[in-house]
Amino acid sequence: MFIGGRQPQVSMATAKTGSFYLTESVSLPAATASGTALQGVIDLGAYVNVATSQAVAIESVDFIIQRDAPYGQDAKSLLAANGAISMQLTDLNPGSNLVRADNQSLVASGALNVDVANNISSETLDFYPDNFGPAALSEAFMVVNDSLYLVGMPSGAAIGSDNLFVTVRIRARVVKLASKDWMAIAIQSTASDN
Repeated sequence: MFIGGRQPQVSMATAKTGSFYLTESVSLPAATASGTALQGVIDLGAYVNVATSQAVAIESVDFIIQRDAPYGQDAKSLLAANGAISMQLTDLNPGSNLVRADNQSLVASGALNVDVANNISSETLDFYPDNFGPAALSEAFMVVNDSLYLVGMPSGAAIGSDNLFVTVRIRARVVKLASKDWMAIAIQSTASDN
């Protein structure tokens, strides 16, 4: 069961594949203003199938923030001043916006606080479960939509003098759900209005 009752309990999911990784990056160009969100899309059309109740089970999500080549992560080069870089993964299109934590489409979220003056960056405390547990399929986040959306956004300061990349690495597997479970997840995933 998913924390907070966000997804219906999946009674029976059968793995069709072993775990594999999906990745996507969003480029935040140098000097991107605070509050400007940019979006990338991961196409799941090859994995999700309505007719066979096939879905994607997300087991874990990792976010990585890097400067442009040579892809370093030194804090003093990330932002022009103290601030944060926020990122979210959703299964409905948020329109290049961040969504509230109670939004049904939110799969994972994170933020990196940046103290430019002291060259320190730290992950913002985020109680959202970006690691959905061990290999038990009942603990995975089930996706029945044909796309995932990655959004990255600086806040409190503009991006520094180098382009940044916000990358998401998703460990997932293809699963077959019972028809009633597939429909319940499809209905739940479209019920978000915030």
